[in-house]
Amino acid sequence: MAIPDGMLRPDGSGNTLLKLRIHPGAKRSAVTGIFGDAVKLDLQAPPVDGKANAALIKFLAEKLHLPKSAVSLKSGESSRDKVVQAVGITPEEIISFLELES
Repeated sequence: MAIPDGMLRPDGSGNTLLKLRIHPGAKRSAVTGIFGDAVKLDLQAPPVDGKANAALIKFLAEKLHLPKSAVSLKSGESSRDKVVQAVGITPEEIISFLELES
């Protein structure tokens, strides 16, 4: 699977920005593939009172083997399209941890 341009962007200081497309209220939380130039994620949490955003941070931190404090939402707080910053991880490591390439 080819990784689209712009999906993962190193910021020059050892951090990576990751574009996401979120489907809240799903049966289970999982990485479901690529949607355009973003990683598509299903989240079990509903899109109410910030629950989906909190679940997103927790889910990504676990998948990327990072503390929750190393994952932050940079844009898209109330949108399905989001940008997340992951501190101290390379795009290649993210691809591996999220199993985006076989």
